Amino acid sequence: MELSKVIDAIKFGLLAPDEIRRLSVVEIGTSDTYDEDGAPIAGGLMDQRLGTLEPRQRCRTCGNIAINCPGHFGHIELAVPVVHVEFAKQIYKVLNATCRGCGSILLDEELKEKLQSQRHTDIEMFGKVSDETTAEIMKQAKKYKRHKECPYCGMVQTVVKFNKPTSFMEIEKEEFFDDDIEAEEEVTRRLTPNMIREWFERIPDEDLQMLDYNSTVARPEWMVLQVMPVPPVDVRPSIILQSGIRAEDDLTHKLVDIIRINQRLRENIDAGAPTLIIEDLSELLQYHVTTYFNNEVSGIPPARHRSGRTLKSLAQRLKGKEGRFRGNLSGKRVDYSARTVISPDPNLDINQVGVPLHIATKLTVPDVVTERNIEEVKKLVINGPNQHPGALYVIRPDQKRIRLEFVQDRTMIAESIEPGFIIERHLKDGDIALFNRQPSLHRMSIMAHRVKVLPYKTFRMHLTVCPPYNADFDGDEMNLHIPQSKEAQTEARMLMQVQDQILSPRYGAPIIGAGKDYISGAYLLTRKETMLKANEVGKLLSYIGYKGEIPKPTVTDPEPLWSGKTIFSIFLPKDFSFVSKANICMHCAECKYEECEHDAYVMIQNGELKTGIIDKNSIGAERPDTIFHRVIKDYGTDEGHDFLNGVSRLINGFLTLTGFTYSYDELDLEEKEVKNIHKVMRGMEKNVAKLTDEYESGILERLPGQTMQESFEIKVMNELAKARDAAGEIVQNGLPLENGGIVMTRSGARGSSLNIGQMMGSVGQQSIRGKRIMRGYEDRTLPHFKENDATPIARGFVYNCYRDGLTPLEFFFHAMGGREGLVDTAVRTQQSGYMQRRLINALEHLRVEYDGTVRNSVGDIVQFTYGEDGIDPSKSDHGVAVNVAQLTDRTKINMDKGKKASDKYVNEKIDNIQIELPIRLKEELRKRLTEEKLTEQAIDEIIASVLRNYDYSLVEPGEAVGILAAQSIGEPGTQMTLRTFHYAGVAELNVTLGLPRLIEIVDARKSPSTPVMDIYLDEKHSKSEKKAREVAQKLTYTTIDDIIDSVNVDLRAEAVRIKLDPERMETLGVSPKDVKAIFPYSVEMSEDYEYVVPLEEEKSHDPDPIIKNVTETRIKGIEEINRVLTTIEDGEWLIRTDGSNLEGVLRIDGIDPSRTTTN
Repeated sequence: MELSKVIDAIKFGLLAPDEIRRLSVVEIGTSDTYDEDGAPIAGGLMDQRLGTLEPRQRCRTCGNIAINCPGHFGHIELAVPVVHVEFAKQIYKVLNATCRGCGSILLDEELKEKLQSQRHTDIEMFGKVSDETTAEIMKQAKKYKRHKECPYCGMVQTVVKFNKPTSFMEIEKEEFFDDDIEAEEEVTRRLTPNMIREWFERIPDEDLQMLDYNSTVARPEWMVLQVMPVPPVDVRPSIILQSGIRAEDDLTHKLVDIIRINQRLRENIDAGAPTLIIEDLSELLQYHVTTYFNNEVSGIPPARHRSGRTLKSLAQRLKGKEGRFRGNLSGKRVDYSARTVISPDPNLDINQVGVPLHIATKLTVPDVVTERNIEEVKKLVINGPNQHPGALYVIRPDQKRIRLEFVQDRTMIAESIEPGFIIERHLKDGDIALFNRQPSLHRMSIMAHRVKVLPYKTFRMHLTVCPPYNADFDGDEMNLHIPQSKEAQTEARMLMQVQDQILSPRYGAPIIGAGKDYISGAYLLTRKETMLKANEVGKLLSYIGYKGEIPKPTVTDPEPLWSGKTIFSIFLPKDFSFVSKANICMHCAECKYEECEHDAYVMIQNGELKTGIIDKNSIGAERPDTIFHRVIKDYGTDEGHDFLNGVSRLINGFLTLTGFTYSYDELDLEEKEVKNIHKVMRGMEKNVAKLTDEYESGILERLPGQTMQESFEIKVMNELAKARDAAGEIVQNGLPLENGGIVMTRSGARGSSLNIGQMMGSVGQQSIRGKRIMRGYEDRTLPHFKENDATPIARGFVYNCYRDGLTPLEFFFHAMGGREGLVDTAVRTQQSGYMQRRLINALEHLRVEYDGTVRNSVGDIVQFTYGEDGIDPSKSDHGVAVNVAQLTDRTKINMDKGKKASDKYVNEKIDNIQIELPIRLKEELRKRLTEEKLTEQAIDEIIASVLRNYDYSLVEPGEAVGILAAQSIGEPGTQMTLRTFHYAGVAELNVTLGLPRLIEIVDARKSPSTPVMDIYLDEKHSKSEKKAREVAQKLTYTTIDDIIDSVNVDLRAEAVRIKLDPERMETLGVSPKDVKAIFPYSVEMSEDYEYVVPLEEEKSHDPDPIIKNVTETRIKGIEEINRVLTTIEDGEWLIRTDGSNLEGVLRIDGIDPSRTTTN
């Protein structure tokens, strides 16, 4: 009778020497492995008692063949003890906390009792001793070490120094008690591993408990090895090379080294060799044992093969990405998976995946044979492995597998099949499969699709499903996994299907949706000008497989014509109403709504598109509040799936019918536009030349807080940007609305006005780190230019557009700008990947429990309610559980006219709600229902909808919200820009944004790399430039050193002569009076800004301190504020600072403390 037991607990500890010997089946005493005949040598590292590698050979310990033998440990008796490198830090802590004589912990009775009671308190409260208490015990014991005497045996103490990786020294002199000071001559002796072991053996068990050691499973002397375990041979198998030579594993190589040195050391000890030789061999043994455990220890050279290759030791097997944990346990290679290139197929459903026939015949799904499917199964078995649909294996009830590939008569096997058999059949249409693209940055990187077996060699997918995978078709590959059990298949169907992942858990908007030509197609279909004839409507509806009633024509005379809007409305639910503005909206000063001349006001009434063009704002991916989003929210994911499928097929059919192209011809401009662009460029050149003259003659107006050169560069950059934008505007205005590029940019399908401007107008300035190109040769960017040439072309301005092509010089500068982008992307990917990994490790154990709390793996509460409101973002409406306004508006449209309900009825109904609704939601509902004056039936409907929607929007128990949070930060982090951002038109005032700033926030760094403040003025002064400049001048922290030109000591006159720089003084707003006012003693001042500060008599022999004192003297400003910039935003003055000191800034009069911010 077999007894099964459940593991109750696992206790970790150290192996005692006796335990290592008990575990061992043989003592390894020889470094030889095989004899001349190739047989393992007894007592060697490949001894057959350690296990066996040969297929038919039996183990001499357990008698099993290789496949069933678990392997057995041996041991090596070391000639001298050695320190285990991985426990060196623990050894150091214990040495510095205990007495070198009696081994007692260095705490007097009173302190010991106090700390013991703190340990008991911790155990009662937390179930374990806190790290803080253990650290405090160590700290107090180390302090006692410096008192020189043990409170128990009275022995004089010495401080122990740790020399990495495994050496320990005792220091006697008190002045060397500081850990940071290295002692050389004062070291009294080196602590050998033997001495450390004897020291630790003297430590009483109760004192070990104080140091957080459980003496039954982990005594500290066991960290110093006397006996070394030798792992079984199947952990370190040898391989036979093609040449017939046997190659041993790296661990075996290291063990051979250890045994050889151990034997030499024992022989020398027995022979009474000199101490020096014994010490050298002991050191060598320590080196080999250290590199056996870890071959990447700093401070010692790694062990290598004869070839020079570094050996892979035990730690390297476990550590890192390729190690045992991350490489083989957390993540591993799997069966029932396929990988190939992906390509698009607009004719598939959004939740289908096209699987190549070749893959469908190789991947299998197990099916249990029943009375219902037995006939179908028999056909599959007869078809066999090479004809689709077929089967590869038949598994009988006795678990015997029949491989059909090698069966001659499959009909006979088919006839023998009975209910209860299992067949492993080919993939067929409708099977569920998991589709994944790496890197898997968020939950939607792996989703369940229905299989559609297709010819050819690529996976096919619908284009609208690209955004969650971040996939494109330029050679990307994806993975397919086939769930094998019915439970896994059901789970994938219920939780992971594409339609259930449409709404992103990060921000609640659809991550799946139309893009590219679907957007431009929808734009062209729903324009006012698009009218379709009967035969075109028939073709379209048959293409999309429409089986409903054909809508009435929009126009009947002279012939029936259907507008694109009418055909689009086929897919809208009949009671669906919606209002929004299209992407083409020009944001006019006064909106004309339905009368909009651009047809940008989208209005749907009862499932009919009345006005507006459908574009990215209506059906696009990653856009909130689109038609698609509202359909999913109001009618569910299945309706959303049908809507997107239908609309994408309709647009695809329409584009096939009418065509849409963007050809080279459409890049042509009229001669008038070309002349205007040349005129703009000439104007820009004149302005830049004028700025250059002003700069060179020193009359250029300096920008506040900038040097003359910085001001010049900023003004030139502004001129160049203006020229490029003006060229782009000329292009935009010169193109008809039917132009392919205009259609794409206006509808939001692809590209922007900048792209069109660069294709047809001018590419513009190429920048590196936000500045014009300055680097290259001495005083010039390329040898083709004169020295100090500041003209636009010499600093990287590209006059030409992409259509005309770039000159060689322009091409060179363009490549410089482009390379920065590539380097940026590579660095960003690496940094964001590491950040996401750290976030996931920190948060992966957090989940929502059934009581609504967020807890970690040990049950500690992290949040009482998820997100403080319990709402799942993917089910919410902009973070709100229920959109009451929308619900009432929709109910009103379809409401029957009747007697309006009283306020009393509304209040009673709301007060009687049983579910615990948030107070704000209740009050919003009450306010809305009393204002709207609805019928009683309508009020009942709305309240029922609110309760239903609120219940639906709550987060589900079991949701892994920690991982979701980590992915929601990490995934967009990859898309973020890396570079430090320069405020528009302001060089040198940097603020770290994008990914580096995100990493700073996630790491909770105390001081940001670029502290900045945005300082707003109060209401009274917000429009006053004078007050803004006055406050700005008060802010910049200025010392004498900032405005100094030179400083000299005149010993004859016993004075320090300081010459100031008038230009710097003007820039920083410092007057001579300000300087004179700060000195507490009389200062002489000459006309050429020279100050004479008298030296005090006693200091005249050493003027350095007074010079330092003078130059560091504060003239004005607030500490930490290095520079300021005044700028106007939204009609009011704003002061930006480089540096941050919120406390100091808020003391200044005229500042608005409620709006002033700092990072």
